[in-house]
Amino acid sequence: MKIKKMLVVVGPTATGKSDLAVFLAKKFSGEVISADSRQVYRGLYIGAGKITKKEMRGVPHHLIDVTNPKQVFTVSLYKKLAERAVRDIRERSKIPIICGGTGLYIQAIVDGIVFPEVPPNKKLRKELEKKTAAELFAILKTLDSRRAKGIDQHNPRRLIRAIEIAKHLGKVPHLEVEPPSNTGILQIGIDMPDEILKGRIEKRLLTRVKKGMIGEAKKLHREGLSWKRMEELGLEYRYLARYLQGKISKKEMIAQLAHEIWQYAKRQRTWFRKDKRIKWFKPQQRKNIEKLVRKFL
Repeated sequence: MKIKKMLVVVGPTATGKSDLAVFLAKKFSGEVISADSRQVYRGLYIGAGKITKKEMRGVPHHLIDVTNPKQVFTVSLYKKLAERAVRDIRERSKIPIICGGTGLYIQAIVDGIVFPEVPPNKKLRKELEKKTAAELFAILKTLDSRRAKGIDQHNPRRLIRAIEIAKHLGKVPHLEVEPPSNTGILQIGIDMPDEILKGRIEKRLLTRVKKGMIGEAKKLHREGLSWKRMEELGLEYRYLARYLQGKISKKEMIAQLAHEIWQYAKRQRTWFRKDKRIKWFKPQQRKNIEKLVRKFL
């Protein structure tokens, strides 16, 4: 019998989403579909905090390592691949569990958002590439302040793409929603107090540095990943690129990165808290989560 229901695990970075998704998959015969905009890339392991084979505990994971980091991976492509994975998991009578912190990826699946097909404008891109991230952000704010609120204002690639869409369509569109064929979706949010989350972010960052995050970035660059592309990939890879080019010290890299990851966690929280369908828990409330899931299924 084909399973009609789906679980979604969301929340800020470093809250333990992956661990919870594996726990639920083991309990309720599920498979995990990653909803992380950098875990789709091959080679981005330590910096992206990718789940390891050991941490997966035998649970199949989908949409991890699906493309080359030199390539740009779109939300539209994510939606297409994730929907295919959902169908595949259901055909095997398993529960699909979407897990991640990339809000647009989650929304694409939960609400069946249809993204506009806007071709690249090479002339406009060439013109915009000369501008700083701050200048690009200012342009986007004048075009559509709503889109500007949810974007990484330090990411030139995303800013250029948003401007490109806005100019092509006259504005950044309110995305069309194509209601999913079934509404059997339970969204679980994981969060914790600021000081605890900040501490976890800092501790995890130091662990990644010890595990070889810098060496991983060096290897990626040796294999042809440009400094510019690493900047575009954001967060860890942006600051690793700056450190490896001698623009900042190791101490500055760690301090600036800890601050940026915390800002990112706050943006994630703001995004997900807007969705009133999400049921929120602390990581230690697993028994309550299990009870809710059991009732839902």
